[in-house]
Amino acid sequence: MTNPPVYITYRERTHVTASGPFVNANREIDRLVLVRNSDNMAIMHDLPQGGETRGQAFPIIPHFDPLSGFGFQYFVNLKQINITVDRVSPVYFSIPGPDPTVDATVFYIPFWKPSYTADSTEQAPHFSIEPIAYPNQAAYPKLVFIDPATQLPSHIEIEVTGASLRVALDYQVIEGQWVITHGKVFSRSGPFSGTSETTYDQFVFSSNAPDPRF
Repeated sequence: MTNPPVYITYRERTHVTASGPFVNANREIDRLVLVRNSDNMAIMHDLPQGGETRGQAFPIIPHFDPLSGFGFQYFVNLKQINITVDRVSPVYFSIPGPDPTVDATVFYIPFWKPSYTADSTEQAPHFSIEPIAYPNQAAYPKLVFIDPATQLPSHIEIEVTGASLRVALDYQVIEGQWVITHGKVFSRSGPFSGTSETTYDQFVFSSNAPDPRF
């Protein structure tokens, strides 16, 4: 989207599970989140009348574009799942001008190998992406499903090379903004594994700060 929101307010419901040797824990997180989109600075209120947390929006800011540049870090243990997303500006590649001696120009990315999946159609294309000579611990979009109505991705799955981390994100266009409405993260660190599943709704997009602390 070319006109990103300055601030986003939304409600999220997250179910977290953690397992490991002699442990199997579950936790429900219900929050009202106010976030400044530019730097992912969030004020999170536990509902109905719980505590307040400040920091990066957990688990993932809904205005997150996994097709642009980003860094992904995670940590799992008995008490917590920490997920850090570092968004960077997209990289733009210039396309050569018209050349009467050239029949077609093909854009080539040397570190990704995309291909259509077996269930892909012209109206609703699905892509599978394999990394080529990609550095270890680098995140990349593994699967991309396109919504024929909006021509934007409706489902993206992310993996990390050389790591046990999978992220599945469902997207919708709400009030002109392409945002996550459901996300699931599975990660493993040593003998411990964790799953975080979040539903996002009740979005409010604004240019004015919803809290004076911003």
